Amino acid sequence: MAKSLRSKWKRKMRAEKRKKNAPKELARLKQALGLDKKGEAVMADVEEIATVVPAAKIKKQTDVEMGEGEGDGDEGKMDMDSKRNKATLLDENGQYPVWMNQRQAKKLKGKRMAKKGGQGKKKKKGISW
Repeated sequence: MAKSLRSKWKRKMRAEKRKKNAPKELARLKQALGLDKKGEAVMADVEEIATVVPAAKIKKQTDVEMGEGEGDGDEGKMDMDSKRNKATLLDENGQYPVWMNQRQAKKLKGKRMAKKGGQGKKKKKGISW
């Protein structure tokens, strides 16, 4: 759509405005981050606000925590849909999952009925000759 002369002109002017305002914006960002003249953040100020922990220590700690859960087996699993049949996707009440649309549900039901036998076939409406 946006191919008219007016939109092209506006796009061009926005690009020029971005070029013009880029140095001011960069200075504002540096000031907001509290960067020094050298371009490095003052860690003393950051440590007052938050606790600074090296990434390696955090990764090591999470690995140890994950290792403890292996004894139980299903500690990491979510058991929300544990009562759902994997083949038909039906739960104990015969309901499909909420994310499944009606078309998919109808298709699965058709397959289920065909496998069960000829019981699921509907009679065609109208006059049969």
